[in-house]
Amino acid sequence: MNIKLAISLPVLLMALLVSCEKKYQSPAQYEEDLFAAERQEGKAYIMDEEECFDGSELVLASSEVKLADSSKGRGKPFFLYKVKSAKILKTVRDSTLDMPMMFLSPHKIKLQEDSMYLYLKKLKGYRFIAQDRNLKYQWLRGATAYSVKKK
Repeated sequence: MNIKLAISLPVLLMALLVSCEKKYQSPAQYEEDLFAAERQEGKAYIMDEEECFDGSELVLASSEVKLADSSKGRGKPFFLYKVKSAKILKTVRDSTLDMPMMFLSPHKIKLQEDSMYLYLKKLKGYRFIAQDRNLKYQWLRGATAYSVKKK
C-alpha cells in the first residue's frame, strides 16, 4: 500500500496543479484603462461655423463644387474638388483667385445642393500632386460643409 500511495500521490498532485487556472497568464484581467474617460473612439470633433471661419485662411461661398478626382483605393485616400465660381468671404494670403480652382480634402465632403461655405487653409504635404494639379489649398480639418442661409 505504501508503494501505491507513493506513486499515486505525486500523480494526483500533478493532476491537481495542471487543472488549476493560472491567473497570471491572462493579463486582460489585470488591465486598467487610466484614460477611459478621455478616450472617444469613433467620435470626431466637428467645428461650428464661427470656429471654421476663424480657423480658415480662405472662406468661399459657392454652389458650383464638384468632385474632380480621388485616390480611393490607391494608398492614402484624398479627394480633389473643383470650384467653378465662388464669392470670397475671407482671405489671408491672396486678394484674388483664379477660377476655376481646385482644393484637396483628406475625406469625402458631403456636398450641398444649394450654395455652401468652403473653409480652406494652405496646402501642407502632397507636394507632387500640388505641382501636377496646381493646388494651393486644402479643406480645414474638423470643418463640415455648411449651407449658405438666406436671411
